[in-house]
Parts: sequence; structure tokens; C-alpha cells
Amino acid sequence: MVLRLRGGLDQFQPSMRRVAEYVLDDPRRAARSTITDLSAASGVSQTTVMRLCHVLGLGGYREFRLALAAETGRTDAAAERELRTGDIAAGDDLASVIAKIAYADARAVEDTARSLSVPELEAVVEAIVAARQVDLYGVGASGTVATDLQQKLHRIGRVAFAHSDTHLALTSAALLGERDVAIGISHTGTTIDTVEALRLAGARGATTVALTNAPESPIARLADHVLLTAARETTFRSGATASRLAQLTVVDCVFVAIAQRTYDASQAALEATRDAVTERRYSRTRSGATGI
Repeated sequence: MVLRLRGGLDQFQPSMRRVAEYVLDDPRRAARSTITDLSAASGVSQTTVMRLCHVLGLGGYREFRLALAAETGRTDAAAERELRTGDIAAGDDLASVIAKIAYADARAVEDTARSLSVPELEAVVEAIVAARQVDLYGVGASGTVATDLQQKLHRIGRVAFAHSDTHLALTSAALLGERDVAIGISHTGTTIDTVEALRLAGARGATTVALTNAPESPIARLADHVLLTAARETTFRSGATASRLAQLTVVDCVFVAIAQRTYDASQAALEATRDAVTERRYSRTRSGATGI
């Protein structure tokens, strides 16, 4: 529940966002609150609280409170305190900065692994294994993740293209068909270039996949399959730190699962591509150079 609240912050209406932020500030306190207490503390009506519960796919406030209580009961108290105070402050020393970054990155990977839907991942893997071509769309930091997956898929003999340029993404999407897969990568799920490329690919008949942190975002709503990350960015969110690692975790899961499904062919391709670049590395016996 905490992960879903955090991932949906950018998509909630302002009044529902106030409730979500109050809950995320202290999930244990919220789990002990009645709907009257929670609505009063958040400055919203009880109807707004109920609306948030329904947006989260719950039947009502009792179900929300029980789910929250179950989660916070399993949360280590020290880790919870660290999560609440994990923002990097101007006065933090370098050791504190390192500790907070490591904590945020580790939590992003762990939370993403726990929240990743196995059936959705299975469906995406099967679609890629059967695909003629895979198109990958992403801009900024998400574009580097798209390029990483393209490189991995090429290593095992899969036809894949990563596009961060809007025109190239749209023209490529326009040529896809029912035998193809299109993957849009966007942490917020609201990047127009990525959303529109994925929308066009879907209109042409391709199987569409969204890799995002926001389950109720535009890109998640239009995709056939959604792979969710669970990253919480802190002060320097525009740097795309924890979110990038969460996305790369999902990319690694996709890649390894595909390689596993096509084990013999993938092993042969990996060996061939490894041999192709072996001579491009320095060695101790080559021209007297030391290893690099």
C-alpha cells in the first residue's frame, strides 16, 4: 500500500494527494487513525478519503487501514525512520550523503523486486520471445535505460531499437505490426514523447509495455502490460538516481528471463559476441601493455 501511494502521488487529485502525503509521512500513525481522524488531519472530507481507497482498488477505509497496518507491522522501525528522513539536506556531511544515497538505491531495488508482478513479467517475456522486432522509447535518464535493454537484447540475437528522438520514435512506431513489441519507459508515466510513441505503436497492432513508477499514469493506462518500479526519489529527484536503478532492475529481470527461455540460442549468441570484442581489450601479453 505504501508503494502504491508513493507511486501514485503525481496522478492523484490535489485533495487525495494531501491524504496520501499524510499517510506516507507516518504510515504507522495513519494505520491507527479512524477515517474521521485521517480526514481531519489531512484537511479533506471523509468522501475524499473513500475516493482514494477506491482509486487504490480497495472496497473501503477498513480494508485500507488493515492493509496499512499489516505493512507497517512488518517494517523495521529503524528503516522506517531512515525512510522518513532520507532527504539530503544542505548541511549533510559527505558520509551522510553516501549513506542516504545507498539506502535510497537499495530500497528502490528491493521494493521494486517485491512489487514486480510475476504474471505481467511473464507475459512481457513471452511477447518479446515471439516478437519480430522490439521498439524501445525513453527520453533523458529513461533513454539510457532503453539503450541498455537494446544492447542486452542485441547480445542474444534479438532485433531491438531504442529511440530517444521523438521523430525517430514516431516513425518507427508507425511501421510496427502485430508481430512486434513496443516498450515505453517513463518514471512519471507522463512524458508526452514516450506516451505518444507507445500509443501509436499500439494503434498499429504492436503489443505495448509500460515500464513506470506510476500505476495510474497515462502510459500505464494505455499499455497492454505494465511493469512497475517502486523508487522514491529524494531531494535531487531530477538527477533520476534511484528511479534509474529501479528501472535497470526490471530490465535485468526481462533480459535474463528471455535468455533463460531461449537458453541454447542465447548462450551461443553471448559467446559469439564476446569473442567478437575480445581482441579489443588490452592484455599483459599484447604489445607489452599491462591489463586495463
